[in-house]
Amino acid sequence: MGDSGSVSSSSFDSVSVATADRAPNIVQGRMSGDGGQALSDESSRSWRDIFWCFVFMLHLISVGFVLVVLGLNRFKKSNRLQIDKYTNTIMENRVGLTEDYWPLYALAGGVGSLLGWTWLFLLGSFANHAMKISVHILTTYLAVISVLCFWGQLFFWGVTFSIGAGLQFLYVISVIDRLPFTLLVLQKAVKMVSGLPEVIRVAYVFMIVMLLCMGIWSFGVSGIVASSMGDGGRWWLLVVFSISLFWAGAVLCNTLHVIVSGMVFLVLIHGGRESSSMPSKSLIKASRYAVTTSFGSICYGSLFTAAIRTLRWEIRGIRSKIGKNECLLCCVDFLFHLVETLVRFFNKYAYVQIAVYGKSFNRSARDAWELFQSTGVETLVAYDCSGAVLLMSTVMGGLTAGTCSGIWTWIKWKDKVSMVACTATLMGMVLVGLAIVVVESAVTSIYICYAENPLLIQKWDAEFFNQISEMLHQRLQHRSARAREVLSDYRFDSRREDLVQA
Repeated sequence: MGDSGSVSSSSFDSVSVATADRAPNIVQGRMSGDGGQALSDESSRSWRDIFWCFVFMLHLISVGFVLVVLGLNRFKKSNRLQIDKYTNTIMENRVGLTEDYWPLYALAGGVGSLLGWTWLFLLGSFANHAMKISVHILTTYLAVISVLCFWGQLFFWGVTFSIGAGLQFLYVISVIDRLPFTLLVLQKAVKMVSGLPEVIRVAYVFMIVMLLCMGIWSFGVSGIVASSMGDGGRWWLLVVFSISLFWAGAVLCNTLHVIVSGMVFLVLIHGGRESSSMPSKSLIKASRYAVTTSFGSICYGSLFTAAIRTLRWEIRGIRSKIGKNECLLCCVDFLFHLVETLVRFFNKYAYVQIAVYGKSFNRSARDAWELFQSTGVETLVAYDCSGAVLLMSTVMGGLTAGTCSGIWTWIKWKDKVSMVACTATLMGMVLVGLAIVVVESAVTSIYICYAENPLLIQKWDAEFFNQISEMLHQRLQHRSARAREVLSDYRFDSRREDLVQA
């Protein structure tokens, strides 16, 4: 038994150390490539994940129809379409009209759009400060909202926001040492995107499209809030239509993600936006690919990636602070490895592969993750918290929009505050997220380019290349040291078991 344990530990040691030593060489070896690739030709692209494209379009049409019907049923006249007779088992005979609540959602849409457009307009000079503010103020903002909820006797929401503030505080504490590198990466991403005004204009267009969709969505939701159904029935409908809005918003965000990633990749490959080798009409081509052959893959990935990413951030933050509690560490490690398996097939870096090569979503996610693991860049991706920081900015924008609508609702109808504020917050998050995703797209493209051909990053920004390479070296050394520590503990336990058996 002792011999087998010794052999197992020795092999594990050699594999882990060899991986840490080999990864920098693999990354450096990829620098020898010419980096002359561009977006794959239209002739080589085929329609991917078509089933999910049809599912999404069918979902849009059916949900849109139901929302229009629900909104019209209470528009200027109660029970205009005689729908109430089908819900007589959950009736409470409350009087309300769609137009009573529609302006509240218009306010949320206006605030969310203003914040998003301000972010895009001041990108480069204001964005870095906004991200830093979001990281530090979100915990306080959640705590303040919690106090206001308790004051307004909304105890469930008070407890919810208190827990949210606590989790946010613990997460920031757990990753505080990673924030300098994270903000460096975000700063370079902002630099990249601010030099591409055409993608900023595309983001404005996408926000306008989202506003039009939200006009229909809020019309139907206003009809639900004004309906004569009881609170239980209305909440169920609001949850269903909120999930629908989340999926639609995620699809728009990730479509923009693919477009921006394609443009950033081309800029890095050709050495600049003004390079003579830059393909003509590259933005039009990237946009056409995103809304045609790759749209099914975007719809498919948008269902799962956001939830898996958020869960992964939280588990990583908790795992790094557990210490020597072996029982808790075992449980968290089980969840960690489960989520890591899911990340292999659902990750945001897939959108860069989709933009450049036109692959299906699962294949893109798998290829991106295998690329990171084979080059060691996965250690950088795991260390970087840029996605979490951008999510904090998105949540902060959504809460601002929800607070504005919630205060107005409190003044007019105190019993409707929870319904209106929650759905208004989601509207604000989607709109602000459309503005912020342009930076996230640049981050993912930078990592993919660095893994495929670091020379591209060196040619674009030599100082940043040196900084990210140094961090990669440090993270690989850290991983190797942890592997040796685990092996040392394992060998000690094996010897102790041998002595006990003897």
